[in-house]
Amino acid sequence: MGRHLLHLALVFAFVIPAHAATPLRESFDLQVFAPPAPVVVDGTRRLVYELHLTNFAHEPLSPVSVEVLDEKDRVLASFNGAALASRLGQPSGVANNAIAPGMRIVIYLEFPLPTDAQALSLSHRIQYRAADSSLFVVNGGNVPVGKAAPPVLGAPLRGGPWAAIHSPDWPRGHRRVLYAVDGKARIPGRFAIDWVKLDESGHTAKGDADMVRNAYGYGAEVLAVADAVVAATRDDVAESMSVAAHPKHAIGDATGNYVALDLGDGRYAFYEHLKPGSLKVKPGQRVKRGDIIAALGFTGDSTGPHLHFHVADANSPLGAEGVPFVFERFEALGSYPDIGALGSKPWVPFPSDQASRRDGEMPASNVIVQFE
Repeated sequence: MGRHLLHLALVFAFVIPAHAATPLRESFDLQVFAPPAPVVVDGTRRLVYELHLTNFAHEPLSPVSVEVLDEKDRVLASFNGAALASRLGQPSGVANNAIAPGMRIVIYLEFPLPTDAQALSLSHRIQYRAADSSLFVVNGGNVPVGKAAPPVLGAPLRGGPWAAIHSPDWPRGHRRVLYAVDGKARIPGRFAIDWVKLDESGHTAKGDADMVRNAYGYGAEVLAVADAVVAATRDDVAESMSVAAHPKHAIGDATGNYVALDLGDGRYAFYEHLKPGSLKVKPGQRVKRGDIIAALGFTGDSTGPHLHFHVADANSPLGAEGVPFVFERFEALGSYPDIGALGSKPWVPFPSDQASRRDGEMPASNVIVQFE
């Protein structure tokens, strides 16, 4: 009996300090509100989504690194330093990525999946720094990876060259703009592309670029990307004659004139900033892929004539989550590594040995596209 009690005493002597060495801490609540689904860009499957961090501690906490893990705890992606700082959506002027008590930030994540990865679910490991500079780790943000393939679409426009303008890095680009409407914050433009027509020199207009009608894309035929049913339309937003005279628009008018197509399977294609009086369809009407549905214009919240196109999970321009899509085929002619050169300089052509045809892909950031 004495030896048995001594054995128990030794066991507890080791167990109790082990638990005492890792006290509970209040830190971040980790949430992914929009589960990601892979999309192919430049021949590589990518995930694009957001991790929301809310600080429930009573002190500022600073994320130091973020690791994304699959269901087998393999690291799929890792971000720290400048790579992490550039993905944090938070108020400007915050030092050391510090998140005040009660505050939330959004981490915008985009990364390629390894060729052999068949991730079924994701989790996240956050290393963070407390106010006294001590380092700690918290795990969470578990989320399944979507299994549904993105819709394969036809061209929304004819010919080209068209600049596919989008980037995950722009602080106020579509990818990073949340709209809190109908009681929930969403990113409808997560995969949105703004299509701008160019000439062979990279100019967006002939003559005075301030005149809307001089834009190469103005009035271009806008096409149905699939056999679909028209879910919604709007055609009552006026258009200014010049870019400089374009007024500010309330959030409810940001889309300008638009058409929404019900693609089926809970997917809706949105065409925005359409030319007044150009809509050729009405809600409930069935359209075939390639049908002309409207013309490119300059209505709503726009910096110049272009077609805004995105796909979302509900029939609402702002009250829906943006979801991935791919085009059946297009030609990739080159790109603008510096988007500031758009309109004044030619794009950078891709090497001649780089295949230009893309099948079943989404155009990469600021790529120049030629449709059939």
